[in-house]
Amino acid sequence: MPLADSIGMDCYDYPQYWDLAFRDSTREEADFVEAVSQRLMRGRAKRIYEPGCGGGRLVVELARRGFDVTAIDLSQPAITYLKKRLRRNRLKADVSVADMLAFTCQPKVDIAINTVNTFRHLLSERDALQHLELVASSLKKGGYYILGFHLLPPDAALEDREYWIARHAGISVHMTLDAYNASRRKRTETLRFRMQVKGGREVKEFTTEYQMRIYTAAQAKSLFSKTQQFELAEVYDFYYEMDEPQPLDNQLGDAVFLLRRV
Repeated sequence: MPLADSIGMDCYDYPQYWDLAFRDSTREEADFVEAVSQRLMRGRAKRIYEPGCGGGRLVVELARRGFDVTAIDLSQPAITYLKKRLRRNRLKADVSVADMLAFTCQPKVDIAINTVNTFRHLLSERDALQHLELVASSLKKGGYYILGFHLLPPDAALEDREYWIARHAGISVHMTLDAYNASRRKRTETLRFRMQVKGGREVKEFTTEYQMRIYTAAQAKSLFSKTQQFELAEVYDFYYEMDEPQPLDNQLGDAVFLLRRV
């Protein structure tokens, strides 16, 4: 079987495979948006904003459910792919190439959502706070920001490996995720994604590294306390069970923060 050269291939430039690798979370995330809308807001939410949307797996699902979606991403290939995907499914959404450190929504939205660690690409406290301020400016008062990312408890190992397989329509994506080169002092770690894509007799391989910011529970609390526009309403895990909030402590690794615009 031919094997593609992985050098210089950025996983984010192949959104059709990247989204497939994470597609199993899509329904739970969209259901959680619905639950926040129905249980916590006056009237059903209409407008949703997703910064760092990638190839748009969640954009497509939310648009299919009748929401008016605005979404941005830094990757031109991802946005190009998403626009084609929306046309193919006869759906509409306002999507564009933009930086989540510079973008605000007009008109304002009811809910914003950012999951699967996209937030940790912001490597400084200043950038994290700037992003939160921009999202707050995009939200109506009483709206919510659903923000999900991994925490690294103080006693957790600094190196880790995860492996999983996702399959759809004759394509399988074999994903290996290595976390290494972590520094608690600098609050950074490196994530290496190795993605093997198998379809028919062809195998494609992509390997990409990204530096990410580290958060403990205490560091996340400290960050949110510095934002005057948000209050931390509740914390969940990656199961997105609305009736099962989680304590924000050193036992929690996969965190979904529900931030309310005040």
